[in-house]
Amino acid sequence: MISRLKKVGFRRVGRWVMGEERPEYELDAEKMTYNVLYSFVSGTEILYIGKTTIPLKQRMYQYQRPGPSQRTNIRVNAEISELLNKGSKVDILALPDPGDMEYKGFHLNLAAGLEDSLIAELKPKWNKTGK
Repeated sequence: MISRLKKVGFRRVGRWVMGEERPEYELDAEKMTYNVLYSFVSGTEILYIGKTTIPLKQRMYQYQRPGPSQRTNIRVNAEISELLNKGSKVDILALPDPGDMEYKGFHLNLAAGLEDSLIAELKPKWNKTGK
């Protein structure tokens, strides 16, 4: 399944590690990139696919320290914690919007355009959309 993500251009940009109190993200690339499609992966399993229009590091911070009303962030944070506490690795893969796609003069955000299709076809277990 991960080969499907890599085939469309996803690449590893970071990982989640267990900090003293909570999971913490480490990004090696794409920190300040907007319009990113990202995925959390453990081993060969695609766990979650999401998109962000804010910088990737800001979006990862929302998973690291979710607010009280951010149900998805709270849930995904708990899932990441559980895997890390079991000794599993959780990688962050990303596909930035190349910015060169358009339709009749309108910019097409690749992340927005691909997210639903990837979730529908790959069925990551942490995504609740369409379930």
